[in-house]
Amino acid sequence: MKVIDLIQETSKATFSFELLPPLKGNSIRQVFAVIDWLKEFDPKYINITTHHSESMYKEDAEGVYRKISVRKRPGSVAIAAAIQNKYGIKAIPHIISQGFSKEETEYALIDLSFLGVTDLLLLRGDTKNLDALQRNLDSHPHASGLQEQVNDFNRGVSFDGSSLTPPEIPFSYGMACYPEKHEESPNMESELFYTKMKVQNGADYLVTQMFFDNRKYFEFVDRCRAEGITVPIVPGIKPIHLKNQLTVLPRIFRTDLPEELAKALRTCQSDDEAKQVGVEWCTAQCKELIAGGVPGIHFYSLMASESVYKVAKEIY
Repeated sequence: MKVIDLIQETSKATFSFELLPPLKGNSIRQVFAVIDWLKEFDPKYINITTHHSESMYKEDAEGVYRKISVRKRPGSVAIAAAIQNKYGIKAIPHIISQGFSKEETEYALIDLSFLGVTDLLLLRGDTKNLDALQRNLDSHPHASGLQEQVNDFNRGVSFDGSSLTPPEIPFSYGMACYPEKHEESPNMESELFYTKMKVQNGADYLVTQMFFDNRKYFEFVDRCRAEGITVPIVPGIKPIHLKNQLTVLPRIFRTDLPEELAKALRTCQSDDEAKQVGVEWCTAQCKELIAGGVPGIHFYSLMASESVYKVAKEIY
């Protein structure tokens, strides 16, 4: 079954979450430990993030500055295949355009098809930490180009226009959307235009950027429906677990925190207190979303799997 089938054929809001691959040299057991903990809530799918390598220059013993790769993580291809094989839970690798060439993307699609991983989440990815070489790759500047490449691959057309054998099971995929608009969108009307284009070109469902004000999600969904966008729009939710996220999350993800939440975090004296505030807010947020008929809740669990567990325990 495809992710869209799992979403549509489940009577209650689906539970899913996102995993970050371990840093190089670390064991996959860390990934399995999180899944073992959260599988109690019957996750319908698990997303695997993808990151391009980040680089820095470091002086060697001879005083020469050499470029080295840092924070490199195993590819989502391997992690997704391992999860799907071990747990029988559908694994959804992120495929990003930035930091990867079109040829590298095609190789990833070939490997994923061979391994039976046929659902994807297509994203542009972060552009802030690309080095000069990565910026000059033959990459897609936007997720729309990546979407076109996947569609072509499904039809048996290579990135260079040559023919290839179509996959036995075509890829299906979801894409991102932004209830508070993408930071590069000039206005919400433009955001809706590109959201609709993603669906018209084949996205089965949409997953939102994190948000903390449910009103903005419901208003966004209403505007999407008015534009004829009918696919499921899954809310992406993150429980706050650090005091500094009061300022970090708005700066990095361009999301607003309601004043009630911000005020509660300002009074916290420690991360433990902030984590408790985050769990309480997230639990109330999820209960309201489920009461409002959302198709599922997708948790951004980076460094917050304990909080995700506490929230899921209350709502599933």
